[in-house]
Amino acid sequence: MALMPKRVKWRKSQRGKTQGAATRGNKLSFGEYGIQTLKAGWITGRQIEAGRVAATHYLHREGKVYVRIFPQKPVSSKPLETRMGKGKGDPDYWVACVKEGTMLFEISGVEEDIARNAFARVANKMPFRCRFVKRRHGL
Repeated sequence: MALMPKRVKWRKSQRGKTQGAATRGNKLSFGEYGIQTLKAGWITGRQIEAGRVAATHYLHREGKVYVRIFPQKPVSSKPLETRMGKGKGDPDYWVACVKEGTMLFEISGVEEDIARNAFARVANKMPFRCRFVKRRHGL
C-alpha cells in the first residue's frame, strides 16, 4: 500500500521550490545509524516504501527501522493525448519534499556493518545520492 495522508485540507497543490539545506530533520533523533540525502528533491511514496521494505528485509526483523519522512504533497497529472486547457489534472501520486541533508531513515539495535549494508540497499532505491551517518556518543 502506497504511503499517503488520510485527509488533506487542499486536494491539489503547486509545485514549489526545494532549495537550500535542511535546518530541521537533519540530525539523528531515534536510531544509532541513519541515511542522509546529499541533494534536494522529491521522493515518492513508493520509493519510501521500497526503502523501508529493503531495510527490514535485510535486517531479518532485528533492530528497529525509523522512517523520518512522509509524502504529504500531491502531484497531479493529466491523461495522455488530452488537449491543453480544461483545468488541472487529478492527483496522481504523493511525494515528500526533502532538502539537502534531510535524514530519511534511521536504524537502532544492530551492528554498524549490518546497518551499512542495509542502508546500501536503501540508497539504491532512492532517486538521489545518500550518505551513511552514525551517532557520535562523545558529544
